[in-house]
Amino acid sequence: MVFTALLAGILLLLLVSKKLTGSNGRISGLPLPPSPPGLPVLGHLHLLGPLPHRSLRDLAAKYSPVIHLRLGRVPTVVACSAAAAEEAMKARDLAFASRPRLAMGSGGIGFAPYGEHWRQARRVCVTHFLCPRRVASLARLRRQEAAALVARIRRAGAGDEGIVTLSDSLIVYSNTVVISRAVFGGDKGFSEQGGDRMRKAFAEIEELLGTAPMAETVPWLRWVDVLVTGLEAKTRRAFQEMDALLDRVITDHRQKRPRQAAGAEEDDDDEDRDFVDVLLEEYGGSSEAEGAMKGVILDMLAAATDSTFTLLEWAMAELINHPDKMLKLQHEIRHAVARSSGSAGDGGAVTEGHLPELPYLKAVVRETLRLHPPTPLLLPRETRQDTELQGYAVPKGTRVLVHVWAIARDPAIWGADAEEFRFLGYDDGDLLQKKDFAFLPFGAGRRGCPGVGFAMPSNELALASLVYSFDWELPHGDGAGGGKKKVDMSELHGLSVRLKTPLLLVARPYDAGSRGGQGAA
Repeated sequence: MVFTALLAGILLLLLVSKKLTGSNGRISGLPLPPSPPGLPVLGHLHLLGPLPHRSLRDLAAKYSPVIHLRLGRVPTVVACSAAAAEEAMKARDLAFASRPRLAMGSGGIGFAPYGEHWRQARRVCVTHFLCPRRVASLARLRRQEAAALVARIRRAGAGDEGIVTLSDSLIVYSNTVVISRAVFGGDKGFSEQGGDRMRKAFAEIEELLGTAPMAETVPWLRWVDVLVTGLEAKTRRAFQEMDALLDRVITDHRQKRPRQAAGAEEDDDDEDRDFVDVLLEEYGGSSEAEGAMKGVILDMLAAATDSTFTLLEWAMAELINHPDKMLKLQHEIRHAVARSSGSAGDGGAVTEGHLPELPYLKAVVRETLRLHPPTPLLLPRETRQDTELQGYAVPKGTRVLVHVWAIARDPAIWGADAEEFRFLGYDDGDLLQKKDFAFLPFGAGRRGCPGVGFAMPSNELALASLVYSFDWELPHGDGAGGGKKKVDMSELHGLSVRLKTPLLLVARPYDAGSRGGQGAA
């Protein structure tokens, strides 16, 4: 309390220059977007609160669908309407296509500023790793890891009460699919101990990526990161650990695949060829190239693991809280498996061959993404030139946040029950082929996520396997089916928005034989 009062007193006594407090920002006669009152130096940082996506939606409702904020020294525009999102990501996409240089790193694809490095990294990922034939070649991997997820839950729930911490199993699944298998080639000798170290190091980096250092917004308060929160030392340790692990992975790949490291061509459909092999061929062996490779790898890990975990966790939480929808989904999946089990030889398990027959599963996934997009504000953009948005000036170098969480809950678009888990307004098209900009869980335009096609099969297969293989409820008979209690949907803000409390559920194995394969009708 003493420290807070002292800091507040210092801030109130500061004489702030016009440069810090901002000018009128007019471009060709246009004003800046509306802005709430701010504080000297801190600007509007104090208004963000523990859940910025909710605070910013409230500010937009009070002031304007496009608002201007000053987060310390960083001028920021928040777009909270579908019309503003469409203008920024389509009509003026090039002007809004860059990224700010963040203290936590600006390499790879997602966080890289617009330019040649970003274009090359994106080309490599899309051409060699996220392309349809590569996605198809990983079907065996996805099937194995979905089966491992089910087996892990069976073991965890083998006790008398059958209680499992589903969140823990989902974290292992998302990390294993991406880290140990698709990116690093887990079957080629990346040891279990090394995999555990990689998962722990990456978990720390994920947490750090969701944190904004004081030095980034108010540089002269860098001492807070050093002396008070210890954030600077924690960041240094986490990235040094990850750097050492990536050095080892790259060295191992060079030794085991010298022909690829030298640039030899190989069929992209080779299942034994992982993402590190591809990067070695494309980037070569210089120290500068290795730095670029590590940035791309970290981006791929962050994008794939976090989005997979959060989607599956929120989907299961929503289904537990809506037992009628859980029963309908189980009925769809179990009937599909029962119909095919005799001829397909799948042994009563969900396969990717079933997914096209499961429209309700896809509706559940889409509705989960609408209400709980993995990154509610997307990754921040930065304007490359003076431009405008919805009739307001947006100067060059302005940070821009597209508030897809608020847009997806806009009652003017989605109806009075926009906050509810229900299935309206969807068609059968691809998630990124919507004609409007009301549904943007993966962004759009040049900076839209290129990995949707890579992630969705593993997400859908995992969710279908969980719903098919178990009957779920909350512990101690207090499940939503009994009408007594629901999952606590409180949120925790970070790189993504997750459930604040881990998902603790009872998993009762489903016996297809004893029920005739009919599921819950």
